[in-house]
Amino acid sequence: MSMGFGGYVSPEQLMKDRADFARKGISRGRSVVGLQYADGLLFVSENPSAALHKVSEIYDRIAFAAVGRYNEFENLRIAGVRLADMRGYAYDRRDVTGRGLANAYAQTLGTIFSSGAEKPYEVELFVGEIGDAPADDQLYRLTYDGQVADEHGFAVMGGDADTVATYLREHFAEGAGLADALRVAVAALGHTDGPQADGDRVIPIDDLEVAVLDRTRPQQRKFSRFSPARLTALLGDRGPAEHAPEPREAPGAAPDVPAPPSGGTGDGRDGGEPPVAPPLD
Repeated sequence: MSMGFGGYVSPEQLMKDRADFARKGISRGRSVVGLQYADGLLFVSENPSAALHKVSEIYDRIAFAAVGRYNEFENLRIAGVRLADMRGYAYDRRDVTGRGLANAYAQTLGTIFSSGAEKPYEVELFVGEIGDAPADDQLYRLTYDGQVADEHGFAVMGGDADTVATYLREHFAEGAGLADALRVAVAALGHTDGPQADGDRVIPIDDLEVAVLDRTRPQQRKFSRFSPARLTALLGDRGPAEHAPEPREAPGAAPDVPAPPSGGTGDGRDGGEPPVAPPLD
């Protein structure tokens, strides 16, 4: 009996090949750090693009961050905004939760990964939600195959995640203030390791993308994106900035190399704030 062109490939080998393909694409991008600080959740990434954001708002207390192919995770972000708006409008704003959104993303990514009809998504995601107290904060990390991890303290995805995570394990302090947490996160992203390391990099302010979910904000929407001026005030003098070497991303692999989103209506494709449900009267 003919086995077809290329012969037989076992399911185990097929899944391994798809996982290797997704991991390779994700590792070409630059890392994103998500960590808890005294007043909420902080997201920091090295992203020279001023228009194509890796970190965005989903709903009142929920944020989204991603690494990998921009067009793929932008479609997921838009779908998350629509799901949150629909649930908040049909039921109650309190029914929109980070856990529910993470589960929805896990189902989508898992289905795509196990399907033989299309390639797996080359993305990893953070879904963060803040509560009324630090103990109620939630940070979920989702991988390309739909696995969900409930992170505590800090988490890293994309790029040289192991090196960044090692630095954070040594320097992260639970309950730190915003300025201290930001300095540690930025230093971790610029940290280099190994025999070929030529000293840690000082990432330019303009190459940083920073946003927070801040429970102390009086507005119902707790998401805030930092301007270069605010970053300069928080980080202070860090020495001469060193630009990163030539990007390693493949075309369309990260926001640094834009790829037009496929599908969707264009909500937020210019990198601006995503739509959210109207505030209560």
